[in-house]
Amino acid sequence: MAGRADSTVLAGARVVLPTGTVENGRVVIEGTRIAAGPAPDDAPSLDLSGHWIVPGFVDIHNHGGGGASFTSGTVEDVLTGVRTHREHGTTTLVASTVTGEMDFLAERAGILSELVEQGELAGIHFEGPFISPCRKGAHSEGLLRDPDPAEVRKLIDAARGTAKMFTLATELPGGIESVRLLAEHGVIAAIGHTDATYEQTVEAIDAGATVATHLFNAMPPLGHRAPGPIAALLEDERITVELINDGTHLHPAALQLAYHHAGAHRVALITDAMDAAGFGDGQYQLGPLAVEVKDGVARLVEGNSIAGSTLTLDTAFHRAVTIDRIPVGDVVQSISANPARLLGVYDRVGSLEPGKDADLVVLDADFALKGVMRKGEWVVQPVPVAA
Repeated sequence: MAGRADSTVLAGARVVLPTGTVENGRVVIEGTRIAAGPAPDDAPSLDLSGHWIVPGFVDIHNHGGGGASFTSGTVEDVLTGVRTHREHGTTTLVASTVTGEMDFLAERAGILSELVEQGELAGIHFEGPFISPCRKGAHSEGLLRDPDPAEVRKLIDAARGTAKMFTLATELPGGIESVRLLAEHGVIAAIGHTDATYEQTVEAIDAGATVATHLFNAMPPLGHRAPGPIAALLEDERITVELINDGTHLHPAALQLAYHHAGAHRVALITDAMDAAGFGDGQYQLGPLAVEVKDGVARLVEGNSIAGSTLTLDTAFHRAVTIDRIPVGDVVQSISANPARLLGVYDRVGSLEPGKDADLVVLDADFALKGVMRKGEWVVQPVPVAA
């Protein structure tokens, strides 16, 4: 950990910009932002030769980490989870809930919204209770309900302007009306935990849905006679598809399929992390449900369904480049720029451009995380290259 770099030059690294990668590049930091001009002559310089500098990661789907839960924990628990993910490169994070009683979710929205207002979180994502019992995953079936627009509005109001996304099974009664309501309020309607047909998915997209919640997971598989939601979500340019690249949720071929058909500009790499991310194996709770994490894989104690992930975005980045062979620039788009645009914060984060927040990640030549800066302050201090 280190203090603020009021004026610092990060030199010698490969710097990934929206226009491409600059060899032997320089990033000048002034206070909390990336500077537009040259650094003062006396500004300290950090030699990062042999490293990469990429924008800070942006996670739009995350339930916790560091042993702490966003879905039920205290304010300090939430901050513990936020700090854990920052140490793994996620400098902008949306807190996701899980299915619960409406009054409880409204209460959680109040707690989380305060942290959004303080700048610790980038918003709230409500995953459930408006999802299909046929594709419930790690959600309590007894608490599921149809997406009543009045109840959706209740949670929007409880979030006090900080609600960023709702995951809905849009084929359920009230689903299309709820999508329209969300669109009217500037909140992302995401299609997920759904048993929709191809035609029902197209109708939801036309109504204003713009995100596929963890594409392939918790939805019918792609069929040649019944293509289902996957085909509709992949083919439509209006949809950004979330992908959980942890090696458990998706086969590498499925990830490649999504990148090929949607293109890197429509992919958002997410964690869908739960408490065990950055913490370890053991017994956990995800909402009211008991979860066992073994060998880094989280599953419900009853039913054995996958229960979120233990993923951090530095691992997702590393897998995408080294295992999936996705070009670095495309991965940066998927893990930083695209989710920042979705959240409406691309003017501040998501790329290394003058005037934006000094949010960045330093990776070594093998794409292992070596440094993290958020708003000009080192969260993880990189070790400079020896002379």
